[in-house]
Amino acid sequence: MLTALAIENYRSIRSLKLPLDKLTVITGANGSGKSNLYRALRLLANTAQGGVVSALASEGGLASTMWAGPDNISRRMRSGEVAVEGSHRKSHNRLMLGFASDEYSYAIAMGMPEPVPGSVFNGDPEVKQEAIWAGEKWRPAAQLVSRQGPVVKSRQGRNYKVISQHLPAYDSMFDQVADYSATPELFMLREQIRQWRFYDHFRTDRDAPARQSSIGTRTPVLHHDGRDLAAAIQTIREVGDDAALEEALDNAFPGSTLDIGISDDNRFTLSLQQPGMLRPLSAAELSDGTLRYLLLTAALLTPRPPELMVLNEPETSLHPDLLPALGKLIIKASEDSQIWVISHAPQLIRTLESYDECHSVHLHKPMGATEIPGQGILDEPGWQWPSGF
Repeated sequence: MLTALAIENYRSIRSLKLPLDKLTVITGANGSGKSNLYRALRLLANTAQGGVVSALASEGGLASTMWAGPDNISRRMRSGEVAVEGSHRKSHNRLMLGFASDEYSYAIAMGMPEPVPGSVFNGDPEVKQEAIWAGEKWRPAAQLVSRQGPVVKSRQGRNYKVISQHLPAYDSMFDQVADYSATPELFMLREQIRQWRFYDHFRTDRDAPARQSSIGTRTPVLHHDGRDLAAAIQTIREVGDDAALEEALDNAFPGSTLDIGISDDNRFTLSLQQPGMLRPLSAAELSDGTLRYLLLTAALLTPRPPELMVLNEPETSLHPDLLPALGKLIIKASEDSQIWVISHAPQLIRTLESYDECHSVHLHKPMGATEIPGQGILDEPGWQWPSGF
């Protein structure tokens, strides 16, 4: 389980150490930095997918994602006695991301390259350093794999062995040296990160994939666009928690039943029979909120639970009356996966906060920097950036 997320110099986040629990709810006003936390975690996930530099490029490049404020915001700046002014940066001009877990922890630092005469790629960010260590807290004795520039080293007993000396600056070490025989920790952590799931928007418009019929195959993991919703529901019924599925449906739409139709050419269709209706409504006829709730149900009750699932504003399009049912569904899913929810829906937040293992984080953004109000040194997770970062 992830126990902390650490971010420095990313958009509105100058420096943040976020404690995580089995179920974590991130709240705050619009513009407080909730989406930036979500993006930062997705960027971390891209290190294991072979696309961290391209992911940065899609956000406008490193320069546009870096914290634009001063290194330090003084008390007089906060009170308005003096203007916010920058100074020569004492810290590295780097974007740094990391997470701690009870098994393996990871950190990455990215920055701009040294200009190469004649190259047109001098604006491309590069990976400066990476590290993997055992347990939550970094210390020299716990470090297992380290990357400094193009050189990757792996701990072998009390010494380090060079695994690669020519790793390209635009690749993470997950891309080329995750070999189980040479670096089992690197391989296992990469596979763990690749299983993280992010659900930030399900299409529910007229042409949404979830409204169409599709060829049915066993679907233990719902596709991110919901195209295989009917097959995912049927898979839950056959090999998953059918009782939880029925409970989630009854909590939201009492007395309703779901039906999966299968055509002669093996195309699956989904329909919902509601009390008082003379016929079931097909997926094409369902309201946006009803369809989105069914999509979230299929995602959360997956028969193949991931290590981590992240939901970005799952309340979108849902009527407030559905939010307690969604909250119960999320709590149920957190028994098998670590869940991170970003929301500003009070009813959903209250339902989730009623769960003992829910950790609620409220963000605000004074002076342009995302912060956790009242978080002091003793409240922060015991995160330490590896030596040299």
